[in-house]
Amino acid sequence: MEKIHILTDSSSDIPQVLVEQHGIEIVPIMLSHGGRTFREYYDITPAECCRLLEESDEIPSTAMATPAVFLESYNRAFERGCTHLIGVIINGSGSGTYQAACLAKGMFEEEHGEGAMVIEVFDSRTYTYIYGHIVVKAAEMREQGESFEAITSVIRSRLSRVEAYLGVYTLKYLKKSGRISGGAAFVGEALGLKPVREKNAADGSFKLVYLGDGVTDFTLELTWLRDRDTPYDLGEQEFHLAFVADDMEKAHEKHAALGCICYENPGMGIYFIEDPDGYWIEIVPEK
Repeated sequence: MEKIHILTDSSSDIPQVLVEQHGIEIVPIMLSHGGRTFREYYDITPAECCRLLEESDEIPSTAMATPAVFLESYNRAFERGCTHLIGVIINGSGSGTYQAACLAKGMFEEEHGEGAMVIEVFDSRTYTYIYGHIVVKAAEMREQGESFEAITSVIRSRLSRVEAYLGVYTLKYLKKSGRISGGAAFVGEALGLKPVREKNAADGSFKLVYLGDGVTDFTLELTWLRDRDTPYDLGEQEFHLAFVADDMEKAHEKHAALGCICYENPGMGIYFIEDPDGYWIEIVPEK
């Protein structure tokens, strides 16, 4: 009779209640911040991690789960009499955790012999609960008495059909981590534009980031040049962007709070804001 063990890593973001309900093992990704190291899921909760992001200027760093950690998990399952083990792991192209799980499989088979416990490890090729919900489905099938072959067939099918779409509600953390420039973050926060696509030079010499408002086809292109080490000559700012504000009072209040208003002309009912690179952007009322 098959006895199936199911595990995943902490990046699957499966709620604790479901982990405990379905007996899923969570292998922790390591997180470091302020000289301290935490095991995701066990030592730090998602709420505590979000609080670190909010309150600290330092972005926590992560480290993959090691082959030794996975081997310990495999051995524990084997000692409990498990005949099969299923692992669904974070995107192998973005983390070494999947490769670590595969290395541990080879180490286990070398120690106990091939077939001592059948191990199948899946590269989810995605992130967070996108693969976490598939792990939960696998655990539910196990509880219903489905076979190892049936469960792995469903996992394989679902992983081949998932797509991920990301939407950001703030650019603050992308700026903190260095994934977007200060200029892109400023435009996003001050003007409500968000990155919609980017283009990178094959040799890394430049990056183009296109910002959009999510409503119109308008995009603003920002350019980053790797080898440029001096500011651009901005002239006298006689050519510049202008944005129409639906509510000038609210817009002014927001920009004043950001501390980016650089010039005001009350007589004309307009004002200018300045981005981190020194560009002036005009804010005008609707006609």
